[in-house]
Amino acid sequence: MGSIHLIRHGQASFGAADYDQLSELGYEQSSSLGVSWEASGWAPTSAVAGGMKRHAQTAIAAIDASGEGDGYDVDPGWDEYDHLALAKAQDSSAMGSDTKAFQRTLNIAITGWMAGEPGPGEPYETFRSRVMASFDDVVAQATSGRQVAVFTSGGPIALVASHLLAGDDSLFQRINDVIVNASVTTVIVGASGARLLAFNETGHLPRDMVTFR
Repeated sequence: MGSIHLIRHGQASFGAADYDQLSELGYEQSSSLGVSWEASGWAPTSAVAGGMKRHAQTAIAAIDASGEGDGYDVDPGWDEYDHLALAKAQDSSAMGSDTKAFQRTLNIAITGWMAGEPGPGEPYETFRSRVMASFDDVVAQATSGRQVAVFTSGGPIALVASHLLAGDDSLFQRINDVIVNASVTTVIVGASGARLLAFNETGHLPRDMVTFR
């Protein structure tokens, strides 16, 4: 049996000119994950990261802190949808809001996006197709005894989890709301296919380092 470990990036820079950078806390969260791997004697046999800066920064911080691993491959199929553009199209003042108000605005925008309403960025169908294709790729890599770490964002993790639990997209938005920065969602791959084993694990993070945005 193999396993896939879907890791949401550490906290990004909400409200900054460049969101796609880890905050200082985001680096600490990512390093904490790697330290926990070292402490437990666990290491991925391979790793892949989305094409965004926050994915790369999380991967590097975690792998360096673990003292194990030979780097990572890059697959843009694991990139996040353009949630900032969606929220701004819904309400131009969204980025000036607090994080809870921003999430409410984003959720309204996501509902329309999933329904096929025109808007900025890629269509929802394109997002779904590329993420699930990249997931199929890592399932193929997760052969017996192999442990694949995937550094990505909340959206792709929510999509994969929804398909594993419900067989479709119906849980996407509810799951997407609650994924913690630098959390780990584990999928096991065996003779019966891919199955969700654990969701949104944060045991490697001190309570004061748990963030959603």
